[in-house]
Amino acid sequence: MLPAFPDAPHWTAPPHWRAIDLLSDLHLCPALPRTFEAFARHLQGTDADAVLVLGDLFEVWIGDEQAAQAFDRDCLKALQEASRRLWVGLMVGNRDFLLGDQALTCAGAHSLPDPTVMHAFGASWLLTHGDALCTADREYQAFRREVRSPAWQHAFLARPYQDRTAVAGRIRAESQARKAALSDPDDWADVDAEAAGHWLSSSGSTTMLHGHTHRPGRHEHSQGRVREVLSDWDLDGAHPRAEVLRLTAGGVERRRPAGWQDARA
Repeated sequence: MLPAFPDAPHWTAPPHWRAIDLLSDLHLCPALPRTFEAFARHLQGTDADAVLVLGDLFEVWIGDEQAAQAFDRDCLKALQEASRRLWVGLMVGNRDFLLGDQALTCAGAHSLPDPTVMHAFGASWLLTHGDALCTADREYQAFRREVRSPAWQHAFLARPYQDRTAVAGRIRAESQARKAALSDPDDWADVDAEAAGHWLSSSGSTTMLHGHTHRPGRHEHSQGRVREVLSDWDLDGAHPRAEVLRLTAGGVERRRPAGWQDARA
């Protein structure tokens, strides 16, 4: 059964904007210092009017008390400084869905509900993290429904911070074990094409923009609709990668982050 299209909010970009940068799946954490530096450098150097992060900015977020941790405080500070000259939008993903109003305020960022229909440059763009459309992974979808419920979140956030840290560590270990059991990353669940087409049609959008799958690329759908998949970021591993999807009146462009060469040094 296709996932129902939620009652997504519509948001219109200011008409004077000339460029919007979209990023996803940076998974920022203390173990990825170069990735954080590349992100901060892009925020400082981009000439776009807005930067939108479509989920999983952080590797994990267990409540807004995390904003007091040194690394996470630096991440939010980089966003807050950028917000003085850019419009910064944050959508939560499957790793940082507990990112709350306090953290957004610290970041000077605007909340982007998942999904959101954005009207910009004479077109309608459907923004989503993408995990809700990986329908073949039924185990994950059941988990997602549980942890996105207000009751679960209220109970989890009521627990001591150290308890939450331990729970998040166990969940992460289980996720890694599931992936390790699949010898080929291509076997990992992907966005269902029919479900994505259904959301595109229901939203009246011409293009869907999402992350989550770590499989950057362009997919054609019926009636001229398109799905653009964002890249994840990792400048600390053996194969550095980072990509920005830029939207302008001319369409979609894939480009390196501002200061890419410096980030790899």
